[in-house]
Amino acid sequence: MTTSRTFGSVASSESDLNRLLTQHGYVAKPQTAKVMYLALRLGKPLLLEGPPGAGKTQVAKVLSEALGMPLIRLQCYDGIDEAKALYQWNEPLQRMALEFIHENSASGPQEEWSRLKRKLYSTDFLISGPILQALQSETGAILLIDEVDKTGPAFEAFLLEILSDFQVSVPQFGTVKAIKRPVVVLTSNAQRKLTDALRGRCFLLWMDYPAPELEAEIITRSRESESRLSLQVARFTAAVRRLGMSKPPAIRESLDWIDALRLLGASELTAEVVSETLPVLLKTREDIDRAAGNVALLLQRAC
Repeated sequence: MTTSRTFGSVASSESDLNRLLTQHGYVAKPQTAKVMYLALRLGKPLLLEGPPGAGKTQVAKVLSEALGMPLIRLQCYDGIDEAKALYQWNEPLQRMALEFIHENSASGPQEEWSRLKRKLYSTDFLISGPILQALQSETGAILLIDEVDKTGPAFEAFLLEILSDFQVSVPQFGTVKAIKRPVVVLTSNAQRKLTDALRGRCFLLWMDYPAPELEAEIITRSRESESRLSLQVARFTAAVRRLGMSKPPAIRESLDWIDALRLLGASELTAEVVSETLPVLLKTREDIDRAAGNVALLLQRAC
C-alpha cells in the first residue's frame, strides 16, 4: 500500500508518530494519535469533525510538516462543483492558440476540427485543481478537503471514487489514478449531517475544544510561554466557551491572546488586563459585552 510505505519510511509506530507530532508543536490526545496512525498505515481517509476552531485544519498542516509532504488544500464552499476541485481549461491560452493556428493555416488547408480539438484540449491547456494535483504528485501529498459539510450530497458522491480508489474520471483523458496515494484529511464543522457513503470510507475523529490542561500545554509548547499564564489563559478561554458565545474562541485565538498578553508584559490575568484585551480573544461585539459583564466570574474559574 503506497501510503503505508510512505508513512512507514518516516515513522513505523504510533509512538514515532506521536514524537513527530510533538516535535512539530502538535499535542495530540492518545486516541487522536492512535486513529491518525491507523489511518496512515491502512491508507484510509481521515474525517475530522467538530466545532470551528478546534484545531482540525492544523492536523493536516502538522502532518505535512512531520511527513515532509506538500499540503494541497481544497477549500469547500456552498456551490463548489467538480470543475473547481479537479481542473479548469486555460481559456485565454486556448484562444491564443486558436488564433495562431488560424493565422498559420490561412494560406493552406484548414485543419480538421477533430484534430484541432485534440490540440486545444490537451494537457498543455489544463490547469489542475487541488484533487488532480494531489493524484498527480510524484512525491505523495497531504490532500486537505476542508469544511466538506459546506457542500452537498452531489459533491460528496463525486468524492467517493477518490476516497475509495484514489482515482478520478476525466472526460478528455479517461481515468487518472494516483501516482502515489495522497494522505486525505477531510474536515467538517458538523453544520449538516454527512452521507453514510462518505463516512463509511473514512476513519472518524471527533475533535472538540481541548481540556484546559491540554490547551495550556499546546500554548506553552507553541509559544514557549510561562506555564502558569498558559494555564490561566486556557482555563479562562474554556470558561468563556461555556457562556454560549456566538463565536466561541478557537485555539488560534488563545494563541493570539497570549501573544498580546506577553507583549504587554502581563505575567498573570487581572480584571484590568482581561478587559483591555478581550477584543483579541473574541470576535463579535455581543460576545465581548457578554464576557465583559462576567469578568469576575471568569477570572475566578481561571485562577
